[in-house]
Amino acid sequence: MCTYITAKLDAAGSAKGADGWFTLSETTVYFDHPVHAAAEHTLNIDFRNPERGAGARVAVELTAQTARALAHAILETLDAVPEDLI
Repeated sequence: MCTYITAKLDAAGSAKGADGWFTLSETTVYFDHPVHAAAEHTLNIDFRNPERGAGARVAVELTAQTARALAHAILETLDAVPEDLI
């Protein structure tokens, strides 16, 4: 079953795709059937810059367990960074 649960947000950063590094302008997060991962459903994240075409995209398909662990690791890491560096 498709959930159609999708979040789109503006992004600031860089990603490395098949053609090298590119500036990110948006990120889309959604829970759906994966294209490649060996799972029934995955949390999918697309890091993109649509102005640079289809090649300016990095896609990730994560199991729910991996996505939750990643989310916790990101928050724990950011919480440990000294305030003057953020």
